[in-house]
Amino acid sequence: MLLADFRIIFERDPAARNWLEVLCCYPGLHALVLHRIAHGLHLRQLPFLPRLISHFSRWLTGIEIHPGAVIGRGVFIDHGMGVVIGETAIVGDYTLIYQGVTLGGTGKESGKRHPTVGEHVVVGAGVKVLGNIQIGNHVRIGAGSIVLRNVPDHCTVVGVPGRIIRRSGEGVCPLDHGQLPDTEATVIRVLLNRIERLEQQLQTLQMISGNNHASTL
Repeated sequence: MLLADFRIIFERDPAARNWLEVLCCYPGLHALVLHRIAHGLHLRQLPFLPRLISHFSRWLTGIEIHPGAVIGRGVFIDHGMGVVIGETAIVGDYTLIYQGVTLGGTGKESGKRHPTVGEHVVVGAGVKVLGNIQIGNHVRIGAGSIVLRNVPDHCTVVGVPGRIIRRSGEGVCPLDHGQLPDTEATVIRVLLNRIERLEQQLQTLQMISGNNHASTL
């Protein structure tokens, strides 16, 4: 599993040039290694030590992962500063997580209270996924979005709150999440085109009305 975490960095990050640089300078990899140790101890129900390792990892990397969280293989936390993953969160294989992401809860409820993220998901910078919700496989979540509801497979989500704007993500490079469509700009463009057409119709009606008035004189 750690080997998959290591290899995926070279596939996902063009700045990764050699193995020594990755081992020494990638906090996302460090956070995952320490989490897997803490998670193993957590499964054995050891007190205190798993949380201490998690706390040390947070201090070292800026990434906070609760020992109870389940992280799949080949997960890549790019940059990672400010990432928070809650106790009952589940992150699927080969998910790409950028800085400032929160996989958190919405209150003090007990039991499963954090998101379940599928495989091959891209979670953009600053995204907040909150509550016990399901994020399907091959989902892309645009930067800055806040997701509060389930998202099916192969969807693209943007906005606050997150809205599904595309239901087919096959064949899209996971690193192209910055090329998501601007839904607000599209709506504004449609409204402006509509206003322009209405103005043209109004001008036409005014001309017809003026001609009719002139003819009666």
